Amino acid sequence: MVLDYYYILHSAPCRGPMMVAKALGIELNLKKVDLLQKEQLKPEFVAINPQHTVPTLVDGDFTLWESKAIIGYLAGQYGKDDSIYPTDPKKRALVDRFLYYDMGLHETFRAWAHPVMKENALPDPEKKEKLHEAIDKLEQHFKRNSTKFVVGDSVSVADHTLACAITTYRELGVDLTRHPEVEAWLQRCADTMPGYEEICLEGARQMAAKFKPMLSRTK
Repeated sequence: MVLDYYYILHSAPCRGPMMVAKALGIELNLKKVDLLQKEQLKPEFVAINPQHTVPTLVDGDFTLWESKAIIGYLAGQYGKDDSIYPTDPKKRALVDRFLYYDMGLHETFRAWAHPVMKENALPDPEKKEKLHEAIDKLEQHFKRNSTKFVVGDSVSVADHTLACAITTYRELGVDLTRHPEVEAWLQRCADTMPGYEEICLEGARQMAAKFKPMLSRTK
């Protein structure tokens, strides 16, 4: 069955489930929703998702939104095994911890970027530094744990979603050389993950084309 997926590529939370679907061999019927044109407020989309958010997944008579929920559903419903989203409670808890970390990371990113992108404010260097501090938590994790990926030596859904986020930050001008372990991990993701260039990197570059000049301004 082909699943309908409402998304916009420059959104990192939209790209995470797309990367998971690619890893699992799931075919998505992609339906772009242009947030800048307020297409999420059109009655036909609100009828599908009354919270008018993307990503939104429609699988037959089942509709789901929220990026992390969609990731869990795809892995549970369509994964041939539990290699990217473990069923063992302890292993899954470790993966979930990084999914939740990604949510906090995204809020720190929003605090820096959204006033600039949505209100044309000048970038706040202190808020950008807070983003570096949040990324450093991942840096310290890799320094403490000599693993190739965030939970062990194989890719999990946590790597998919975090790779989309960190790639976006890098393309928007966040200097990852300050976080060499994270930078090395991201290169491993790029080398390993199916769909990295056409989904993860392409979406980040689309966002950077629109917003990097604004985020590069100084007071």
